[in-house]
Amino acid sequence: MDAAQSMSFPERNRCLIMMAFIHGFRASELLDLRLSDIDASGKQLNIRRIKNGFSTTHPLLPDEYNLIKLWLKQRKLIENGVEGDWLFLSRKRRPISRQHFFSIIREAGRRAGLAVKAHPHMLRHACGFALADNGVDTRLLQDYLGHRNIQHTVRYTASNAARFKGVWKKKPR
Repeated sequence: MDAAQSMSFPERNRCLIMMAFIHGFRASELLDLRLSDIDASGKQLNIRRIKNGFSTTHPLLPDEYNLIKLWLKQRKLIENGVEGDWLFLSRKRRPISRQHFFSIIREAGRRAGLAVKAHPHMLRHACGFALADNGVDTRLLQDYLGHRNIQHTVRYTASNAARFKGVWKKKPR
């Protein structure tokens, strides 16, 4: 997140990175967000999953909501003449393309000193692993990430040894 601060449109880029991680977005899902998907009064976000996934509503975290508000202030400065209500716009007042989003993530990763080339799907995986590591139930994680098939979710919990903690509450006889 800090690496995005020194890039152009830091509010937008930090917002993109945080939302991709917090909600486990695929690139297309994030870039398809509209202003109308944000419920400011309820501090919620309507999420339309792709790949036949479950669409749902997620709460907006306080820090995330504040970043969105900062981006929306910046967005107002460039939105003149924009058709549609895309949440994330490029400098050219168009919706951000997948290629542009990939370059934003790659550059943020480079500036952060990552040893690998960062890409947007890493943030989705990081979300899944972080939630699994925090003990989120596999079925809840499946719903949160919008997976129809639980097998796509199990990968996040399979490497978490903490899930076995307490299995043997009593000593075997």
